[in-house]
Amino acid sequence: MELSHVLPEVDRYFEYALDTVYKYIHKTPMDYSATLSKMVGGEVYLKCENLQKTGSFKVRGAITKISRLRGKTEGVVAVSAGNHAQGVAYAASIYGLKSIIVMPRDASISKVEATKNYGGDVVLAEGGFGHLFQLGYEISRSRGYEFVHPYDDPEIIAGQGTLGWEILQQVSDADTIVVPIGGGGLISGISYIAKKLRPSIRIIGVESEAVPKASEARKAGRIVDVEVRPTLADGLSAKRLGELTFQFIEKYVDEIYTVSEEAIAQAIYFILERSKMLVEGAGATTVAMIFDGHGDLFRNGKTVFLLSGGNIDLTSIYRILLRGLSEAKKIVSLEGYALDVPGTLARIAGIIAEKGGNIVDVFHDRMDIYTPPGYTNLKIIVEVPNPETIEEIKEMLRHSGIWISKG
Repeated sequence: MELSHVLPEVDRYFEYALDTVYKYIHKTPMDYSATLSKMVGGEVYLKCENLQKTGSFKVRGAITKISRLRGKTEGVVAVSAGNHAQGVAYAASIYGLKSIIVMPRDASISKVEATKNYGGDVVLAEGGFGHLFQLGYEISRSRGYEFVHPYDDPEIIAGQGTLGWEILQQVSDADTIVVPIGGGGLISGISYIAKKLRPSIRIIGVESEAVPKASEARKAGRIVDVEVRPTLADGLSAKRLGELTFQFIEKYVDEIYTVSEEAIAQAIYFILERSKMLVEGAGATTVAMIFDGHGDLFRNGKTVFLLSGGNIDLTSIYRILLRGLSEAKKIVSLEGYALDVPGTLARIAGIIAEKGGNIVDVFHDRMDIYTPPGYTNLKIIVEVPNPETIEEIKEMLRHSGIWISKG
């Protein structure tokens, strides 16, 4: 469908969404970040959609779509690994409709249980999302239920557009909004509505470099399928943009960037440490731009970074935080050869403690064939208050007479 034919529909659905969604969702906070503002040399605001009902923005589009289905169907079907699943299940429960959610068998247990708790009937299935979508369409046809697409739908896009309206209600003179890109429904709605309200505003899209479907589509000038590689931003793992969302992005999104997994981990850690908020990988990609060297884009401006969701798998968060701590140089690995005599480890620990370091773990390897005679191969994981401390520890160890650094 051509974009010009869709825009009047989106306008109509958007007005309906404004009158509907706020009966059931939060107007989420806008948090000014002094630290990030100082880092980029501009004003930085965090839009905390991670504090939304069901933990993400997805509920906006789901309520807009499903509220219009009352009396037309007995139920809805959706395909999702997490946030869309919860949004659809919650919205269906509001309006007394049944919901069947097709989820991958390896989906997070916590997200599966959350979807069930919102009233969804979860069907776990093997295979990629192409197969899962086919199964979802088959179920919707056999039951006579409505299929709710996660992003490529004018009603869904209009619902997500309420977030663009809300951002400008809170920061009316924003120069830039930074938005994650998954299938494209969120950035389509935000960019369209925000530019109607403030034509000069710059919209920047961001995605993981592991799944760069929007970046590649812009380069090619058409929708492309990309390989879906593992990423902390699993909520952005659509392998292609939608037919509609591609057109919205081409017309209304000014720039698109990718960010590394290391930067995403560092952003999750930073937001938790400084803002005291837990944000999932997809939601942290916006702030990850700063840690990936793009901070100059926001100098002297007023920028809103959207934290789109907070549904992170708590069973894996310790690994993410360790990765973030490592990128921030708060946890480091010391590797070298230590003199293999009584008291050596105590002396090493004393040097580390003197500088305020804390030993997290120690690994010995006496079988390393490259270890000099009379020494043992040693790896020490150390927590330090700042990156400078580790350099001081290394210097003291080099002059201790008991340690030979590797490399």
